[in-house]
Amino acid sequence: MSRVHSFLSRLGLAAALFAMGAGAQAASPPPPLRIGVIASVANQATELAIEEARKQGLEVKLVEFSDWVLPNIAVADGSIDANFFQHEPFLQLFNKSRGAELVPVAYGYSTTIGLFSKKLKRGDTVPEGATIAVPNDPVNTGRALLLLQSVGLLKLREGTGHQATLQDVVANPRKLRLVQLEGSQSARTFDDVTASVTYTTFAKHAGIDEKDGLAFDNTDPDTIRRYAIRWVARADRAGDPRLRQFIRIYQESPQVKATLRKLYGDLIDFPWETPAR
Repeated sequence: MSRVHSFLSRLGLAAALFAMGAGAQAASPPPPLRIGVIASVANQATELAIEEARKQGLEVKLVEFSDWVLPNIAVADGSIDANFFQHEPFLQLFNKSRGAELVPVAYGYSTTIGLFSKKLKRGDTVPEGATIAVPNDPVNTGRALLLLQSVGLLKLREGTGHQATLQDVVANPRKLRLVQLEGSQSARTFDDVTASVTYTTFAKHAGIDEKDGLAFDNTDPDTIRRYAIRWVARADRAGDPRLRQFIRIYQESPQVKATLRKLYGDLIDFPWETPAR
């Protein structure tokens, strides 16, 4: 009997330890929602949303990437849950070129792109032979060329739209030298070029105030929505309640909106609302 009693005691202890372990495992917190971004001053607003989410019991982690391709690859392979850095034309191009099926989940903020410079002031004439940097991805190349055409610096082939390439430039009266750069690296190259067509956020990274842009692209409602930064996920994760909750926090937070207004002034819109212009 003593052996049986000893065995049952050990069995009871093992069961208790197992139950304790199972309870500890059940009580462990879920992994955070992982959102891919690139370096941007706008991440200040996203960090505020993360603080608010934490108060509501939702843990969110930003995963920073150094280029505009890896955040989509990471979403596609499941390394992260979603990303927040691109507009829909860029997403469509990625899906087409990579055979991916990432989907836009919701609107984020929308800003214009501009022609920025450390060497020229607003109102200055762009000199002949100036070096102008434009993004090297097809969608943002086209958008940049359309901006340069709108201010008379070059002319594109008739009927060319947002998919314009350097080969579509049919007139370049100032003999501008157009160089293509990785878009996310534009903040680091202002000292090497006369001016750069880029997003306001990258100009601010280089110490250029958004109000000092030499020119800005069209801001009609269709353009505002077309080029709005989107929350993007795989189709099977687009309905993740954690992601939906975080987007709702971001969109409804007065602190997030105030921070974005402080960063971009009048150059920002919130397309989940009625466009301001």
